[in-house]
Amino acid sequence: MGLDQVPDQEVWQYARDNDYIIVTKDADFNEIVIRRGFPPKVIWMRRGNCSTGDIETILRTNFVDIQNFNQDQNLGIFTLY
Repeated sequence: MGLDQVPDQEVWQYARDNDYIIVTKDADFNEIVIRRGFPPKVIWMRRGNCSTGDIETILRTNFVDIQNFNQDQNLGIFTLY
């Protein structure tokens, strides 16, 4: 989709337009949530260097919590370590 090559604001808008949740290790999206609000919601992965497999495991392990986060209209950022 080429979204890895565009500014964060474009990723944000694409996620908003398509009802996606952004999963990121980039702290910039935390700042965007503070400035612009949500949607889209952001899952902020606060993990140092790790593999894609590690990220997958974290997401799968927290699946129920992520579902609850997605359904809660009062939350915009979910931080995972």
